[in-house]
Amino acid sequence: MKKGIATLLASFLLLLPLAGQPAYATASAPVPPIRGADISSLAKSEAFGGVYRRENGQRADALTILRDGGLNYVRLKVWVNPADGYNTKTQVLATARRAKALGMGLLVDFHYSDSWADPGKQNKPAAWASLPFDRLRQAVYDHTYDVLGALRAQGTTADMVQIGNELNGGLLWPDGRYDRWPNMAALLNAGHDAAKAVSSATRVVLHLADGADNGLYRWWFDNAAAHGIRYDVIGLSFYAYWHGTLAAFKTNLNDVAARYGKPVVVVETAYPFTTGDDDGYPNIISSAVPYQGYPATTAGQSAMMRDLVNIVRAVPGQRGLGVFYWEATWTGVRGNGWDPADPSSGNGWENQALFGFDDRVLPGLRALTQ
Repeated sequence: MKKGIATLLASFLLLLPLAGQPAYATASAPVPPIRGADISSLAKSEAFGGVYRRENGQRADALTILRDGGLNYVRLKVWVNPADGYNTKTQVLATARRAKALGMGLLVDFHYSDSWADPGKQNKPAAWASLPFDRLRQAVYDHTYDVLGALRAQGTTADMVQIGNELNGGLLWPDGRYDRWPNMAALLNAGHDAAKAVSSATRVVLHLADGADNGLYRWWFDNAAAHGIRYDVIGLSFYAYWHGTLAAFKTNLNDVAARYGKPVVVVETAYPFTTGDDDGYPNIISSAVPYQGYPATTAGQSAMMRDLVNIVRAVPGQRGLGVFYWEATWTGVRGNGWDPADPSSGNGWENQALFGFDDRVLPGLRALTQ
């Protein structure tokens, strides 16, 4: 009896917030339908010898470990012609087969670039750099249709698709920049229409960063409405150490879901489990407490994910679709760096993966699914 009480008490304590943290308890709200992870780096990691293990140290397939831990979706980015040959249609098709065989859903993230696209850069693929606008718009359609059509042909139709990545300032600069809304609308609608031509059931996501910035989201999606941009879901990036408070994030999430009548999904988030380094390349986040009350520990990572998921669970009208953990499998594997043009680069992210430096899956995985 004493052992049973101790076990129950220990389980209860794991559910409590860390000291100094607000609690985002939503016991009455259902678990979000999407419990996902971006695993875009997995194919390259495995090619360079990356290993993944269960809690007990047993080596296993990374996707199987994630699925067994409660995840039911993967997110895969697509670049057009990257220098290292990864994150292309080839890897997306292969990883999609694995994910779908495990019963997982698929979100495809088009960057429309040869490398990273984000609020600070939206560079055209080299092959599209000198295209006139009409041909650029057609290139967006053709590239989107090509990748999604190939997925459908192999029996792994995408469930969701992002037309662009972190579109705060638009895409395919300068043609689709934030100060050229008619052009941006034409490019985004070309991607939307290609996705729907492949499968009308595929939901189209428009994705911004800075998930706590309500002014940004109102400005952007008000303009999207004014210019007739078509989409189904609002996607957000939210990293607490960059983007603002959890309270502001909750306010923005609830506001945009109600204001635009669309479901919302966090397509990128993460948190460090250590300040340590595993690949000799400086970590992007190295603070011992990157966000107040959440230390860079396995417990801190779990608490952040649990509280974030609970905010999404509580979106009124059950419009909170879920959360994707960004680059869950990007461990410290030599050769699997951030820069596709530089084989010597590290990734700076291994202390935020969902696998530890001993390759074992971390408790943060379960926190995403509770």
